[in-house]
Amino acid sequence: MNYRGQEVFFDRNDLIVSKTDLKGILTYANHTFLEIAGYREDEVIGKPHNMIRHENMPRGVFEYFWQTLKQEQEIFAYVVNKTKSGDHYWVLAHVTPSYRDGHHVGYHSTRRVPDPRVIKTVIEPLYDEMNAIEAATSGHKEGTAKSLAHLTELMNKKQTTYSEFMSSLMLGKSLIDGEGRHEHAA
Repeated sequence: MNYRGQEVFFDRNDLIVSKTDLKGILTYANHTFLEIAGYREDEVIGKPHNMIRHENMPRGVFEYFWQTLKQEQEIFAYVVNKTKSGDHYWVLAHVTPSYRDGHHVGYHSTRRVPDPRVIKTVIEPLYDEMNAIEAATSGHKEGTAKSLAHLTELMNKKQTTYSEFMSSLMLGKSLIDGEGRHEHAA
């Protein structure tokens, strides 16, 4: 992956927390979110959460992300975000639907420090593949669809779901193929 700027890290004991409405507009950001991303609260509240989306984050992953959330299901994902200054930071995101009085009103996201070995050996190679697919197409929608199809094909080939794939990575299960290389799916 090609990054501009420096990688920013946060403490393993810290959690980045944010809340959005149904359209992804930020309604809450905790101190850690603001500190790591380099924003003041008044610069983020009322803005789209994707203001911190890094250009190296495949659109196909976010397409799957939103498809899952719109079905009111939780999702885990490894995400690279950008800071206000152009630096970047990796997170393991857990996003769940939020409810008020029994009505789905938005999303709650908690991000933790990810395992850097998983990022280097599994996630970055997978995201590089997806980004290459997206870059090789002429249209934004077509690239996103092809990238998502690639991710889905990988999960099907390994007879797993995206959720099972994420769970295996979070549990630290080795993802090695028969020739000793790290695979891109569980």
